[in-house]
Amino acid sequence: MLKRILPLIWKELLAVLRDPKSRMAILVPPIIQLLIFASAATLDVKDVPIGILNRDSGVQAFDLVQRFHGTPFFSQIVYLEAVEEIGPFIDNQKGVMVVSIGEDFSRRLNQNLPAEVQLILDGRKSNTAQILSGYTTTIIQQFNADFSAQAGIPQQNVQLFPRFWFNPNALYSWFNIPSLVCTLTMLACLVVTTQSIARERELGTFDQLLVSPLSTREILVGKTIPGILVGMLEGTFLMVVGTFVYQVPFAGSLLLFFLSQFVFVCAISGVGLFISSLCSTQQQAMLGTFVFMLPAILLSGFATPIENMPSWLQSVTYLIPLRYMLVNTKGIFLKAIPADIVLSNTWPMALIAVFTLATAGFFFRKLR
Repeated sequence: MLKRILPLIWKELLAVLRDPKSRMAILVPPIIQLLIFASAATLDVKDVPIGILNRDSGVQAFDLVQRFHGTPFFSQIVYLEAVEEIGPFIDNQKGVMVVSIGEDFSRRLNQNLPAEVQLILDGRKSNTAQILSGYTTTIIQQFNADFSAQAGIPQQNVQLFPRFWFNPNALYSWFNIPSLVCTLTMLACLVVTTQSIARERELGTFDQLLVSPLSTREILVGKTIPGILVGMLEGTFLMVVGTFVYQVPFAGSLLLFFLSQFVFVCAISGVGLFISSLCSTQQQAMLGTFVFMLPAILLSGFATPIENMPSWLQSVTYLIPLRYMLVNTKGIFLKAIPADIVLSNTWPMALIAVFTLATAGFFFRKLR
């Protein structure tokens, strides 16, 4: 079996490497996109869950809290009881931000002294966190202006003193490059796998492959492995570029990164072979690639926060492998997340891989 599969794998790799268009599609677009989209645009944020820890029973603190209820930016406000609840609230992604009001907030304001409000933001959703920080600053500034006018005292300036966990210098590339590693790996893997069957059909060699001694399972393996190899090499290359060229720290485990990446490219290879089995020409396969790519990127949380989507659309995101890989890659790069979190985002990708590859194999059997 292995002797028959290896020549097919070698044939697929040669078909990609010898074709100038395929080489350009694999190498040039990911590099160009990595350089161009290192600074992605942010979008508006609304209907985001937040937490509030108010340890002050004064009127001023109550007034400030009520102002958060009157904005369209926050869909759900969870009241925390203790400081110890902040960490699990952010870590388990129950909310993107926590507003912490100290015990002496109202007393200091009544004494015409500066009062502090602490914002704890989830940096994994960098775009959302930055926008929420701006919204909250506006709310606090308006509260400050109203309180100063009511008390008849000079308005104090609102000053921000940001401190960033895992990214002390707030470098945007640290947030964005790990996401691009996943996205561009998906693109490279799709380009190889979606062209596979469609190229055979267009050239008229697919019928010869079907009547060969290779079984359906062997054809599936032979068509899948090249995409997996290209995806793994592409992801490794982009990871190295992001780490050494853009100086993004890699704080986690290489083993966990490659494990999740392998499962990810298996799932994407299954999607690519499924698309390819439905197409008759390479042009159709390329169009199918982009038809899948755009929704996958939009629904993964890379371009727009998942929390902003309608609830029915958020359920659809669980079918997108990129959603899980983004969490793993950013967490491994910046936070050195433990193995249990990585595995919790890896097993859904494994299920998607099994389903898509089995579906592609079913279409191969139908074609025979």
